[in-house]
Amino acid sequence: MKQTLSSKTFSHTLLKSLTLGALIALGSTSVVSADDVNLTTIIPAVPQIDAEAYILIDYNSGKVLAEMNADARRDPASLTKMMTSYVIGQSIKAGKISLNDNVNISKEAWATGNPVFKGSSLMFLQPGMQVKVSDLNRGIIIQSGNDACVAMAEHVAGSQDAFVNIMNNYVNALGLKNTHFQTAHGLDAEGQYSSARDMALIGQALIRDVPEEYLVYKEKEYYFNNIKQPNRNGLLWDTSLNVDGIKTGHTSAAGYNLVASATEGNMRLISVVMGGRTFKGREAESKKLLTWGFRFFETVTPLQVGKEFASEPVWFGDTDRVQLGVDQNASLTIPRGRLNDLKASYTLTNSEINAPLVKGQAVGTINFQLDGKTIEQRPLVVLNEVKEGGFFSRMVDHIKLMFHRWFG
Repeated sequence: MKQTLSSKTFSHTLLKSLTLGALIALGSTSVVSADDVNLTTIIPAVPQIDAEAYILIDYNSGKVLAEMNADARRDPASLTKMMTSYVIGQSIKAGKISLNDNVNISKEAWATGNPVFKGSSLMFLQPGMQVKVSDLNRGIIIQSGNDACVAMAEHVAGSQDAFVNIMNNYVNALGLKNTHFQTAHGLDAEGQYSSARDMALIGQALIRDVPEEYLVYKEKEYYFNNIKQPNRNGLLWDTSLNVDGIKTGHTSAAGYNLVASATEGNMRLISVVMGGRTFKGREAESKKLLTWGFRFFETVTPLQVGKEFASEPVWFGDTDRVQLGVDQNASLTIPRGRLNDLKASYTLTNSEINAPLVKGQAVGTINFQLDGKTIEQRPLVVLNEVKEGGFFSRMVDHIKLMFHRWFG
């Protein structure tokens, strides 16, 4: 018998565990029409951003709130160091290296002996120095030291080329579509490029996957070898925003780049500005994006891992019902003030759920709605394993199911 699609709709206002669902993924125009939102919460257009490309995403939900030329391939400059830092953070996390390791500085990491470093950001390392990983890591993140990138690349992978291969392996693992690295430091190199969207995703991965590494990004200055250098991310000093990262970059080909992340309550946003006109301009444009995002959107988590959202009859199992929910916290980004209007429903893939069932098995889809429109969807999964019942109980279920199909 062919099974039909069944749908269960709830009038949950989700007052207890509801999260905000992003009403729309704003396009390059970033204008929300009155048809899409309650008239009391109309969202104005994104401010004009003076840059070649930009994007604004919510960290928790991944929702794109604003973008322009977000997939255009551009010179990343020192934004490259975000991936360098990610590889270092993963290496520390995996126990392959330690923050207390002493790194022998080679001639390749010596600015005077490497003309490509002339006039660029440096820690001013000298050949033969013994420098701890913790110091070089801060030199990369805070001082944007190109020499420190080479030193750490050699320590982690044996050579910069081998390290860059690891960087590009992570590019593939993170699903980045418009990124390829040729260096560990980001100075202009043929065949090296990234995009605003990919840089936002690298920033998201840094925060999510290597949180101890990310903690360094909020430090405002660093002393090394009696030289004090400030963090080039000027938004760290802006008291109107709670910015705790991430990275600046500049070359003549790239223009002025800045990836910034800030929090407000439980909400975190990540902005990327690439091809800005001036050093301070990239900060001003990033601030516009972040301020607009926090003012007009909020992010909530109505459904959490392990919490029952619904239950359904199960046939041929060792129990009569199965608990259903989500396998990842369902974070949603929606216009501010719309939480109480958010509703949820679910649709089962098949009209009958049959044992055996494994934990995490998808059996349908949860639909989040605003103003009668579905704005987000999440898989509806089994929360607890349901084993096949005994012979007698299965026979009883066969009889029950026959009557159920006859009489509905």
